[in-house]
Amino acid sequence: MRRLLLSLAIPAALFSAPALAAEAWGLKDEKLVSFSGQVVDILCTLKGDCPAACGAGKRQLGLVSEGRLYTAAKSNTLFAGATKDLLPWCGKTIEIDGLLVENPAMPILMVQGIREKAGVGDFAPTDQFEKDWTAANGKADEWWRADPTAKAALAENGILGRKDLKWPK
Repeated sequence: MRRLLLSLAIPAALFSAPALAAEAWGLKDEKLVSFSGQVVDILCTLKGDCPAACGAGKRQLGLVSEGRLYTAAKSNTLFAGATKDLLPWCGKTIEIDGLLVENPAMPILMVQGIREKAGVGDFAPTDQFEKDWTAANGKADEWWRADPTAKAALAENGILGRKDLKWPK
């Protein structure tokens, strides 16, 4: 009996896929990914322009894994990037879980979860932007429609970004 259990357990362990916490969005060329990488300031990595603490949240962050630079363009919060979630890990290696859209022009990483040590514990959701925004502005069903900065920009520049531009009739 013991041999039978071992003969079943070994192939199952060898051929089972790693558990991913990320959710598919149905995007063209997307794939669920989970990998470890070092959190970096992208401009620092590409150009050597390296302010302290990855630019203190004012710069685009990404991950370097196996010599490849990934732009972390998205978090779990709609229309918000992953910078606030990645910033505490600046210069450190973490494991991420998310979606990679392999567009030939520019691959985009949508980070849905972060954990400090690979394979240890659950992934923490990437929702720091939403928490910070709600603390500063109150609860809103669609933060981007209620955002005072966005409203001010729309009032000043119009919905198309320039007051002289109008929707076609």
